[in-house]
Amino acid sequence: MKKLVLSVAVLASIFTSCSSDDSSTPVKTPVTGEISGTISSDKTFAYGNYTLNGNVKIAAGATVTFEAGSTITADKTNGEDALIILKGGKVIAVGTADSPIVFTEKSKIAGSWGGIIMYGDAPIVNSATAPAPQTAISEDGQSLSYGGSNAQHNGGTLKFVRVEYAGQVITQNNKEQNGFSFYSVGAGTTLENLVSYKGNDDGFEFYGGTVSGKNLISYGNSDDSFDWQDGWRGQENTNWFAYQTGVANYGVEVEAKSVANTFWPKVTNITLKRAAGTQTEALSEIQLDAFQFKKEGNGDFSNIVIDGYKNYTTPATNGGAIQVLDVATYNNQVLTGHVKLTNVKITNTDNNFISGVPNTFTVNATSFGASFSTGAATGAQLTGGAWATVDGVNLLSNL
Repeated sequence: MKKLVLSVAVLASIFTSCSSDDSSTPVKTPVTGEISGTISSDKTFAYGNYTLNGNVKIAAGATVTFEAGSTITADKTNGEDALIILKGGKVIAVGTADSPIVFTEKSKIAGSWGGIIMYGDAPIVNSATAPAPQTAISEDGQSLSYGGSNAQHNGGTLKFVRVEYAGQVITQNNKEQNGFSFYSVGAGTTLENLVSYKGNDDGFEFYGGTVSGKNLISYGNSDDSFDWQDGWRGQENTNWFAYQTGVANYGVEVEAKSVANTFWPKVTNITLKRAAGTQTEALSEIQLDAFQFKKEGNGDFSNIVIDGYKNYTTPATNGGAIQVLDVATYNNQVLTGHVKLTNVKITNTDNNFISGVPNTFTVNATSFGASFSTGAATGAQLTGGAWATVDGVNLLSNL
């Protein structure tokens, strides 16, 4: 009997010990440090809290990795800050829904730093007469050349990454930076589950290139939520959500440097919403539209929800779902079927279509022919988590 009692006691001790060990999860302590200068060789920044000091550049041939859950904080009082991936460099920033990688700024004031800027050598078009491959000079203050013939350029991977309070504008139309700026970035680059939050310029801007973005949130940015030029032509874009509040211009601004073209990007599952009372960035502007097409801009867009683009009286402002700004875009892109908007649901918006200048054309549903249709669109389909939550606010609550 004593042996039986002893055996039971030993077994109980073993099971208790195993249970205790199994339930204990080691807590990972974040490291701290500073990131500065040009990084010329491969480097990994372990999970931690880092200060971004200056324009940090990832040079050609170098791959920089940020571990999930890391926070990188700029400080505008120290001068200009940005993370710049140069042509030939790579960034690997792979967070998770619950442990995103966050790039932010200490003051939490919009426009306090330059955001993430990536360069590649994928094709661009910025001239109707220049031979391919074409190049251009960046407008971010770096004055670097971008463009080329490498459609599969690979600048790395950004997944579950949030950029906050970026969009630095130093000299209007001369030195502007966004939340994310992609200069001729190629289709080999992965962009998924990204947030641009409360910047002072565009949320996402594509300067030509062939890269695509999936599960993108542009929230509270004061210029355009999504913007592109130079003949950007990403083909696998899906689940884009823009929420404009406070001050904002266009939901999507589309242009192609006035170059008549027959290629276009494709985006499926789009939600563009504008909160009541949202004003234009410059009160002299008299338009606020979900889509603006200009300078031969085009594209294939489907499953689109548009809400809240209303007229205002002070100042007098027209609100619309779809604006075609110029007659060249109307003639060469809309009438030829190169602007496609299918399965569109428009609510709480005063004008479905707005014609631009000069007033020599009238855009309406008939202008698009079979390339425009309405329906019971569902828009973007996104799953929440810490990646889409800022200061306790769920950014998808207005989706």
